[in-house]
Parts: sequence; C-alpha cells; structure tokens
Amino acid sequence: MEHLSKYSDALRKRLEETVAVQEPEQLYEPIRYILKLGGKRLRPTLTLLSCDFFSDEYEKAMNAALAVELFHNFSLIHDDIMDEAPLRRGKETVHERWDLNTGILSGDAMLILAYQLFEYYEPALFQQLAILFSKTAIQVCEGQQYDIDFENRDDVTLLEYLKMIEYKTAVLIGAAMKMGAIVAGASESCKKNIYAFGLNLGMAFQLQDDYLDAFGDPKTFGKQVGGDIISNKKTYLYLKAYENSNQMQADELDGLYSIHPKDPSDKIASVKMIFQHSGAAKAIQQEIETYTEKANEVLEAINISPENKQKLREFGDWLMKRNV
Repeated sequence: MEHLSKYSDALRKRLEETVAVQEPEQLYEPIRYILKLGGKRLRPTLTLLSCDFFSDEYEKAMNAALAVELFHNFSLIHDDIMDEAPLRRGKETVHERWDLNTGILSGDAMLILAYQLFEYYEPALFQQLAILFSKTAIQVCEGQQYDIDFENRDDVTLLEYLKMIEYKTAVLIGAAMKMGAIVAGASESCKKNIYAFGLNLGMAFQLQDDYLDAFGDPKTFGKQVGGDIISNKKTYLYLKAYENSNQMQADELDGLYSIHPKDPSDKIASVKMIFQHSGAAKAIQQEIETYTEKANEVLEAINISPENKQKLREFGDWLMKRNV
C-alpha cells in the first residue's frame, strides 16, 4: 500500500530516535534489536493513518503510535518466551539471542517506555489515551492466558477461540485506530466506530495469521510455519476441522495433537491434510472475508472523506489477501 509509506518512514525515523542504546546495554540492546527487525508495523501505522484521516495532522499522533509499537513488541518478546519460539520475523527471538532473563526484563522496560510516551500529551488527552491503553493491555494479557489455557483443554469452542483472538490481537488494532482519533479530536461516535472498524479488521488479520501459520510460505511468512501445530494450539483451523471430521479423522487429529516429535515435519503435513479435507482451510478463509466485510460496513458511519473510506477498504482487502 503506497499511501502508507509516509507513515512507516516517519515511524522508522522516530523509533530510532526514541529507543537509543544506553546503559545498561544488556537492557536496551534487545529492545533495539526487536524493533529493528521491522515487521509490518501495522498497529502504529493505523494510529497515524487514523489521526491523519480525522485531522490531516498525523505527526501529532506519533507518540501514541510509538507507544502502540513498543507495547506490541513487548508482548511479542514475552509470547515468544512462553511459546519457546526460535524465530521472530525470520530472525532469532530475543530470548534465543540473549537469554530468558534478558527477554523478560527488556520486555518489561518496553512496557514502561510505552506508558512514558503518553506524558507528551496534555492532561485531557493523556487521560483518554492512558485509560484506553490500560484497558487494552489487560485484555491482551487475558487473551494470552486464554491461549495458554486452551492448550490443556479438550473442550474449547469456536466462540471461545474467537473471544481469545479478539482480546489477544484485535483489541490492540482497534485501540491503535481509536488513539489516532482521540489525538485528532474526533467525535465520540467516530472514535467508537473507528475502534469497531479496527477490531473487525484485527479479527480478520489474526485469522489470516492462523491460516498462514499452517499454509504460508516460510520465505515470506517470517515465522516458523506450522508453529501452532507443533505447539498443539487449538486454533480456528483445528477446532473447525475437529467439528467437521468423522470419528476416524477426529481420533487421528487427537493423536497428532498429543505428541511432540523431535522432527515435526510429518505431523505438520498430516494435520494440514486434515485441515484441507475437513473443509477447515476453506472455512477460515470465509471467516476472514466475513470480518473484513463487517469492518467495511462500519465505515459508513464514520465522518471521513469518501476517498479516505475507500483507502481503508483497500487496506482491509490487502490485509485479507496478504501472504506475510
């Protein structure tokens, strides 16, 4: 998306200025490391875009956008530790490159630095941003706990899974867009609706991520393909496959999700075959499209130009069809 480049370029420059390596280096170098890995920077970009669409002054949302990016990467460091993930964006995870203690402490520092960035705003804005940020942060933690709990449960439902990804992923995308609207001085109705747009887009984004985890190209995906299968995570694909399977397929899926082979390649291939034959792979793609359509419906109630509404629709379509 070419029109997003001005936001990503500005973000990259400010990130380098904001997070400098200082003493102790062992604390700050891992922070610089994960931020320099890049990634899509979807969330802070949406903060700047939202502010721009409501006020034509995206720069004033920069500190809020940086806070969103720091918080997101803090959560990634800790998620990687809990998942024992070896790769993040195609590179070593922080805890692999350094150690567990460094990963935990550097992640904690990122969370504190994120809160500090709100101090640049006047008290009324600071209060709105901090309240939204705190609510979102605790929801992300709740989502992560649900995700962990599901690994040891055999009765997870699709509704429970959708609530988990809403908290773990979608709420931060919704909040990122609402922060831009808050800084821009948008109406209460617009702030509510841009949050709903981001939330639905976030659901589509996470479901697409789940799909790519199983069926993505390792060269473009940036993470270990099949990681959810290796970890026996009960994703939408698993739950839908189990729901659609006959008893023989369900038993086979149960068996595959009870083992941790040293070489997981055969397990991954077998599970992916069940995902396809059961219709789960097709079902998740339909669900991604449904949430994208919900996001587009909300756009009609938002007071921005028709041109900017179209840009948001195009962004949602691009997100739905991404392969990274």
